[in-house]
Amino acid sequence: MSNPHGAQNYQKPLVALTSLFFMWGLITSLNDILIPHLKGMFSLSYFEAALVQFCFFTAYFIVSFPAGRLVESWGFKRGIITGLLIAGAGCALFYPSASLASYPFFLASLFVLAAGITILQVAANPYVTILGPAKTASSRLNLTQAFNSLGTTVAPLLGAMLILTQQHADGSKLSAAENAASVQGPYLVLAVALVVIALAFAYLQLPEVSLKEDQQAASANDSNVKSVWAYRHLSLGVVAIFAYVGGEVSIGSFLVNFMEQKSIAALSLEEAGKMLSFYWGGAMIGRFAGSAIMRVVPANKVLAFNAAIVVVFILLSMLIGGHTAMWLMLGIGLFNSIMFPTIFSLALQGLGKWTSAGSGALCMAIVGGALMPVIQAWFADNINLLMSFSIPMVCYLYILFYGLKGYQPKSA
Repeated sequence: MSNPHGAQNYQKPLVALTSLFFMWGLITSLNDILIPHLKGMFSLSYFEAALVQFCFFTAYFIVSFPAGRLVESWGFKRGIITGLLIAGAGCALFYPSASLASYPFFLASLFVLAAGITILQVAANPYVTILGPAKTASSRLNLTQAFNSLGTTVAPLLGAMLILTQQHADGSKLSAAENAASVQGPYLVLAVALVVIALAFAYLQLPEVSLKEDQQAASANDSNVKSVWAYRHLSLGVVAIFAYVGGEVSIGSFLVNFMEQKSIAALSLEEAGKMLSFYWGGAMIGRFAGSAIMRVVPANKVLAFNAAIVVVFILLSMLIGGHTAMWLMLGIGLFNSIMFPTIFSLALQGLGKWTSAGSGALCMAIVGGALMPVIQAWFADNINLLMSFSIPMVCYLYILFYGLKGYQPKSA
């Protein structure tokens, strides 16, 4: 989409926005630590533990369209501040959840937290695509998403040390109450940090690129479009976001338990949690590299290539097993890296006045992170964990299609 503000320098607001991408990356990745922690704490099956991701990502489905309306009415800046405050409240709710040692309360807290993150995503992702030339939107969004990956890389290391540690320094086991309380400190710190960032954004001078201005820059054809779903590449992009988030979250959710298995790497829970940083660290490196690559290589070609590599990695992991399977799965993070921001920017291309609605639809599709882990968990419980990774493999096959054909802008 075109930039109605010409050559204006947006470096400062883009730098400020990176803090948001870092924070929601950190918070989302902590779910991969919470799952094995709560699984052990409450003696859950894989299916029951996957409800962590179900509750978190269901919020995207429920909140995305209202969030789009909120951003359209209030503007990007107020939308960002609202999202930060709601996410902070969700983090604060972890304290009573742990005190009560209640799994349903944990799930409710996660839903509130995710509702805030959803509003942040609906506001910040399209804001980044608008703040600059349309031809570099994918590159720009990948660069800011690289800081999201920095958060996802740091989170497993911190979470493994602060949450997954199962014994005291003297070697004695933590009690059930101590295990529950281990999440209180980290999430209270996150709550305070989110509120502080919200206050900082309240005082920042950000360019308020209104959607009404963007409507004026839209093509004349927009007057004939009655619904955002008339854009075929947006509709297929919604499915691609569903597939990508579902595949990525499924893999991340079960990697710790995957690496624990004797047939794979036989790591302890804490060791496996720390190894998860390789998965998310690869995503960070890939996004920085991808931001540069996509300035010379078409974004859709990079997307298709990466999806094909991930399919091969998953297939080889299921066939080979052992340490090789562990490293192949961890290596998927590198190729996951550019997928979300690239699909997002390709799907928003040329939407004009429908950009806000398109962003809401794409964020709604993040519900894939709720459904796909639950489906994979069923296979893990009833067949085996290794073969259950065929579920995310199907997701990446669809992304391959989107990168080759589905991204092409045309009205339905």
